[in-house]
Amino acid sequence: QVQLVESGGGLVQPGGSLRLSCAASGTKFSLYNMGWHRQALGKQRELVATETSGGTTNYADSVKGRFTISRDRADNQVYLQMNSLRPEDTALYFCNGKYYRLNYWGQGTQVTVSS
Repeated sequence: QVQLVESGGGLVQPGGSLRLSCAASGTKFSLYNMGWHRQALGKQRELVATETSGGTTNYADSVKGRFTISRDRADNQVYLQMNSLRPEDTALYFCNGKYYRLNYWGQGTQVTVSS
């Protein structure tokens, strides 16, 4: 059974940092393009960051220079290091894995940035 399980969310003050983790299991995720998306209350889900199976990264303009996506291929983990967090980063963050027509999502982890 393919699973993506996110963790690491929480409440943080503006300017703070969080590191999200995504544990992938059930298939060979080193072949997958992996990504993080987020959905704020009342808004559409949006792409935050992606890393291809070849290691190329891509970021939404709103997080460039603040967020970093990385993965540990040996342990099937994907990370999102988030620095200089802003209230507008508040959202439910989802891990995503894509391989051709295969597309998997985790259940999400809540990030709240507030003083």
